[in-house]
Amino acid sequence: MGHYKNLVKEPEFIMKNGRPTGIILGLKEYQELLERIEDVEDLAELKRIRGNKPQFRRIDDFLKEAH
Repeated sequence: MGHYKNLVKEPEFIMKNGRPTGIILGLKEYQELLERIEDVEDLAELKRIRGNKPQFRRIDDFLKEAH
C-alpha cells in the first residue's frame, strides 16, 4: 500500500449534473478530518457537562432514600 500513499494530493470532487456529489480524499486527510470531528464532539460534550449545575442534597435525605 506504500505505493499509493501520495496518490491523492488534493481533494477530488465527484460531480453529477454539474453539482458536487462526493469527494475523494487521501487517507491521511481523511484520518485528520475524523480526528477533528472527534475533537468537536468531545468539546461539545465537555460544554454540556460543564453546563449542568451540580445538584446538592443533604446527606440525611440521601441516606433515607438509600434504604
